[in-house]
Amino acid sequence: MATKAKKKRKPWKWVLSGFLVVIVIAIAGLVYWGTGVYNSLDNFSKNKEDSRFGQFEDNTTTAQAPPKWEGKERVNILLLGGDARGLEENQVPRSDSIMIASFDPVTKKAHLFSVLRDTYVDIEGHGKGRINTAITLGGPQLAMKTVGDLLGLDIQYYVYTDFEGFKALVDSIGGVYFDVEKDMHYTDNADKNKYDIDLKKGYQLLDGDKALQYVRFRHDAMSDFTRTERQREFLGAVADKLKSGWNIVQMKKILDSVSPYIETNLQVTDMLKLGQLGVDSHLAGTQQVPPMDQIAEEHVGGAAVIGVKDLDELKATVQETLAKDDTETTPSSSPGAENGTDTTANSVNSSTAQ
Repeated sequence: MATKAKKKRKPWKWVLSGFLVVIVIAIAGLVYWGTGVYNSLDNFSKNKEDSRFGQFEDNTTTAQAPPKWEGKERVNILLLGGDARGLEENQVPRSDSIMIASFDPVTKKAHLFSVLRDTYVDIEGHGKGRINTAITLGGPQLAMKTVGDLLGLDIQYYVYTDFEGFKALVDSIGGVYFDVEKDMHYTDNADKNKYDIDLKKGYQLLDGDKALQYVRFRHDAMSDFTRTERQREFLGAVADKLKSGWNIVQMKKILDSVSPYIETNLQVTDMLKLGQLGVDSHLAGTQQVPPMDQIAEEHVGGAAVIGVKDLDELKATVQETLAKDDTETTPSSSPGAENGTDTTANSVNSSTAQ
């Protein structure tokens, strides 16, 4: 008896949400709110005095910025989620999540890469370390350089937010209805248990606090591997809510609610160009970095880290991913395809009939 193929998950919606879906939607808002929305977007870029990364130079010898994007070549944006729990005011949090959105403005193809935060890499000027510590050693510029070296890509831009920024976004759109697949419990003693996780299984409305609990939970057999998948699915639901349920009248309010928690080197003109590119593009592929078959188990100081078996092979995998388009139909390779007879299909039908 033929088995029904498992429906393939389509995380394309995450590209829009991950790549600052708020900015994408703001393009429409600009038509109505002009200067007000423009100023809200402009607040995403912080001056040195207001930046949490003010102690770092923008262009150090260890992290030179790549050439500015001119709009015709591939553009790569580093998306960073910070974990500031238990830190003092001037301390820089490690990157709790690391993603790269890559866009080709000619083909209108987008690709999304998720980097495992415990990947053990060379951090220029600081020796080897977990990739999520690069931002604490040299700010966003060094994080861009480190992630770019791992993937073999020039990363032109970064967007950073923290737990509170994520919560503010979800709350500003009235929460999101989502199916929590199982009970989730975890006691987190940092910040007086402010970030404890206590969720019940089932379809429910997740506000900012509960949504953060859901995307942070990683106490599964596969830990970070399942957590990144969970993040993509939930952020896809956020994207749906933003596209279908938000009121254009609330656009400035949404932007202002997340602005205090977001930092980026994008200028408003870049945001608008990239936002439009995001709308015009489709997700052609995704890739976890490093892939499972390229992970080397390593231990440093008694702690487990994620090593890379072959850096050149990893970079080749990234280029292969960028060259693919998973949305394109693959031609049949069965012997009877050329004369209109698909022997594979006939075989399946014959087996089913028996």
